Amino acid sequence: MSKISAAITAVGAYVPDYVLTNQILETMVDTNDEWITTRTGIKERRILKGEGKGTSYLAIKAAQDLINKKGLNPEDIELVIVATATPDMKAASTASYTASQIGAINAFTFDMDAACSSFLYGMSVAASYIESGRYKNVLLIGADKMSSIINYKDRATCIIFGDGAGAVLFEPNEEGLGLQDEYLRSDGSGREFLQATYGGSSFPVTEEAMAKGGQYAFQEGRTVFKNAVFNMADATVKILDRNGLDKDSVDWLAAHQANKRIIDATAERINLDPAKVMMNIQKYGNTTSATLPLLLNDYESQLKKGDNVIFAAFGGGFNWGAIYLKWAYNS
Repeated sequence: MSKISAAITAVGAYVPDYVLTNQILETMVDTNDEWITTRTGIKERRILKGEGKGTSYLAIKAAQDLINKKGLNPEDIELVIVATATPDMKAASTASYTASQIGAINAFTFDMDAACSSFLYGMSVAASYIESGRYKNVLLIGADKMSSIINYKDRATCIIFGDGAGAVLFEPNEEGLGLQDEYLRSDGSGREFLQATYGGSSFPVTEEAMAKGGQYAFQEGRTVFKNAVFNMADATVKILDRNGLDKDSVDWLAAHQANKRIIDATAERINLDPAKVMMNIQKYGNTTSATLPLLLNDYESQLKKGDNVIFAAFGGGFNWGAIYLKWAYNS
């Protein structure tokens, strides 16, 4: 019997209609299009509007897009994982609600949070369930409504983040396609440099905390940038070395869309042709858990069966890593 590997067999995505451009941000904070574009590569980002619409709204839309494109019966889905740093609420699973709303009535569900590395880590978890042989249909969704924790008076963060969601379906494969290897790491000493502090058990929300803006995301940009550049590139190199890959045998780099300079540095570290680097940060900004599946959705028509795809991400925690996957289908 052939070894079972976990392959991505379908993708879906959703981004909100409202476009927050650099020009609009110029009217909100002390910044300008040239400054933002030069430092981040971002031209616009999508923002979810509407009372009561949270991360689950994005996740449901992305899942429905995948289901419709694949012609998948939702009742065949056995597990739904929602990778997110912005769950609908603290004490009820966003994944459970998402599964119910898409008709995945036979699935068990859970949320997963590793900040911007959530989807990357989720790939490892989803693949493990498939490789165990117990499950045949695992839906992994990366979704974040970052606008819910962003202070739009803070130009250090409001220029970076956007809202969106992407979904992938993992199924068993016996052709040697799918997830091949992973290198995942974390360092908790870095959490002070990138965090959304209040609302957790160590920092309950109080009137005083809210008055200080403690509910909003914070990052020490220089430290985060330095660590992201080194660790994403280092993890990518390690994955390539372990699997005998080089710039010629890698077909695509799907790197977390946090900052164009970080993505470029990772590609340059392995001397990769820029044409092989997936990039959509200019359209969506940093959608946290959604960046990797949004890349797959945008580039799906260019991906070919057997392509070697390297995923890399870095996020608050600190959490980072790289995954090597062989693409399983032609769209």
